[in-house]
Amino acid sequence: MTPVPFHQRVIPVAAWITASVVFAVLFMVYVTVGLRHSSREALVLFPIMFSALAGYILLIGYVYGDAKRRGMRYVMWTLLAIFLFNGIGIILYFILREPLLGYCSKCGSPVNHGFAYCPRCGAGVQPACPSCHRVIEGPWAHCAWCGTRVA
Repeated sequence: MTPVPFHQRVIPVAAWITASVVFAVLFMVYVTVGLRHSSREALVLFPIMFSALAGYILLIGYVYGDAKRRGMRYVMWTLLAIFLFNGIGIILYFILREPLLGYCSKCGSPVNHGFAYCPRCGAGVQPACPSCHRVIEGPWAHCAWCGTRVA
């Protein structure tokens, strides 16, 4: 099984554009209104808050792109990242995300790491038990599920 190609961008361009526009608009509001009527603390905290909001938008974009790249339900994870406040949705995503997909060396279609055979062309992508056809880990002498001796 071949690894995932690295030519993909994880964070979509739309997330970069959205974060940049939000940061620019809030910074312009800060410059026009905030500098005239703000206290010294507000002068320091508002730019930090703008940057944090732009970073949060980029994290949501990362969740979208990474979940799509891993073959997960990317719309559901993106909505959870948006609507579960304080970053809880993003933290849950990083805890529960699945491993990256591999690719079949024969036909190139995406394959989960638990699969012994490619679901598209049937080629063997990992060593399998000759009896029960489940994936066998590296140095096993016997299949963990059926006990068959593995060569």
